[in-house]
Amino acid sequence: MSALASRRLEVDADPRQMSADALAEGWGDGLPLIPPTEDLVAEFIAHSGRRADASLGRIPPSRAQCTVEKVAINAVMAGAPVESMALICSSLAAMIDSPLWLDGINATTAAVIPAVIVNGPIRDRLQIPYAYSALGGMASPAPAIGRAMRLVMRNVAGQVAGRTSESVFGQPARVIGIVAGEWEERSPWAPLAERRGVAGDAVTVYGTVGTCNIVDSEGATGVELLEVIGRSLAYMGNNGFVGGTVFADQMVAINPVWANEIIARDIPNFEDVSELLWRFARRPLSDFPEPCRPGLERRGRIDADGQAYLVESPEDIHIFVCGGLGSLHATMLPGFSNSQAVTRAVTA
Repeated sequence: MSALASRRLEVDADPRQMSADALAEGWGDGLPLIPPTEDLVAEFIAHSGRRADASLGRIPPSRAQCTVEKVAINAVMAGAPVESMALICSSLAAMIDSPLWLDGINATTAAVIPAVIVNGPIRDRLQIPYAYSALGGMASPAPAIGRAMRLVMRNVAGQVAGRTSESVFGQPARVIGIVAGEWEERSPWAPLAERRGVAGDAVTVYGTVGTCNIVDSEGATGVELLEVIGRSLAYMGNNGFVGGTVFADQMVAINPVWANEIIARDIPNFEDVSELLWRFARRPLSDFPEPCRPGLERRGRIDADGQAYLVESPEDIHIFVCGGLGSLHATMLPGFSNSQAVTRAVTA
């Protein structure tokens, strides 16, 4: 490994004072920070399996080189486990210079952030939650791992609210991110990453404006559940319906009970599940105010019955299984304009 290369900055060894100083200087996020000593940073770099000066790419909006050393510094401050460095670096590499369109995500007026969905044995090695409270609330390293990436966005990418980021409202995940696993063992389908061409340890990064619960009553069939999920996704304010949007991927997390005991029971083939969900993710063009219709019509996304489809094809809605066994719930992660999900292997 190469020696540490970044410019040195002396910080207070007391985390309380160091956190206060960081906030005043604009490189803190308001939560306590761990002082990034040279020894700690070197340890994190070593665990990444990469050189300190290796670059993951030029990260927007600053276009600065996102070096492994800079990632390590922010991971230390965030309190992420040292073993998570390969996951963090692989996730950031997937976000930079890719169809995720990090330029837009970091600068937009929307509240979008890149969610990270983890597949493979690394879920358990890093204790990434995928059962109860998988998307937030389970005590695990996931918030610190997500926070490390958010600090990179702040301190390397240069994302500053009201200056380089015009997000009107923001959201809590702009501090701690969204990092969750897929409950592969309780899914009736191949893992999300594997269906997208990457088996084993992998991440799928996806631009979402947040999470929203979808609830239904007991007794619904698989087709009826997909109808509830699809029609919930197709709410009028979804970015996929915005006039200036060319496309906007969507993502849905389905709980294991619905996935196994109802949906897969009634619709054994995953491609049929995907097709049905896509067909239900639409709403009548007549529902939209007149100024909203031309953009949808220009894109040719209106069917013969006058229904406006949210996305162009079933492959644009990404489905994965996670969550507890209480049933009655799915979660939608609505997408962001002109952003596509990206799946990469987790590598050193």
